[in-house]
Formats: sequence, C-alpha cells, structure tokens
Amino acid sequence: DEEEGRYHAAHHPFTSPMDEDLDMLETNPGEVRSKAYDLVLNGEELGGGSIRIHDSKLQQRMFKALGFTEESAQERFGFLIDAFKFGPPPHGGLAFGLDRMVMFLAGTENIKDVIAFPKNQNAYCYLSEAPNIADEKQLEELGISINVKEN
Repeated sequence: DEEEGRYHAAHHPFTSPMDEDLDMLETNPGEVRSKAYDLVLNGEELGGGSIRIHDSKLQQRMFKALGFTEESAQERFGFLIDAFKFGPPPHGGLAFGLDRMVMFLAGTENIKDVIAFPKNQNAYCYLSEAPNIADEKQLEELGISINVKEN
C-alpha cells in the first residue's frame, strides 16, 4: 500500500516465510517468498494452503514487516500471540475446493452449477430461505433477547 507505506497480507499474516528469505524480512519484505502451495489439476486451482508460522518471535517480525504496531497486533491477533506462549508445533493446512473439483468433473465453468446450497450476492439461500426473521417463540426457545437502544 503506497499510501500507507506498508504491505498487506493477501490472505492472512500467519504464513511462514522461506527460511532462506528470513534475513530480508525487515530490509526487503517485498522479496520474501512464502511457504505456500496450490493444488492444481490441468491448470485449474483446486485448493491452496501454507505452512504456518509457529515461532512467536518470527510472528512478531511478520506483524512488524506488515506495519502492525505491537498494540494493533495484540488488539487484532491477541488470541494467537497468547497461544504462542504454549509453544505451537510446526503446522500447515490446505483448503481443498471440493466444489471446484466437482465443477471440473461436471465440465461446467460456473461454480454455481455445482454448489449444493447456493446463495445470492446478499447471502440469501433460495432453498432454505435463510437468513429469515426469528419469531418470539423461537427466540425464547434459544434464550435470545433483543435489546434495542434508543438514540
């Protein structure tokens, strides 16, 4: 972000950088490569993932490289910073797009053709009519009360 003079994580700030690029994190962060990967079939992306940062000092360096102050990092990611006190193991993940695989197998180019519970741009589901208004009885059953503030 040229206006703010900082980088923004494209997905999240928890992806581990390549070990051989660590020395560039403070001096040339735009050249640092990530330990990220994609699952591709015949040129179509089916999923993606990464190896996550599991070292608290490296995570703090990453937050700083992305322009977070210690306070803003704590405010947004305090849950993670606190969890690092217990020593997380090396870990990673993969988000596999089953719907994209079905789209590929079905020979369609529109993912909406294969999504089991499609929603429109307003997150409305035509099959279940969700979201919908809960009546007083439903709210009572769930122990939910609505308090409206007067301005």
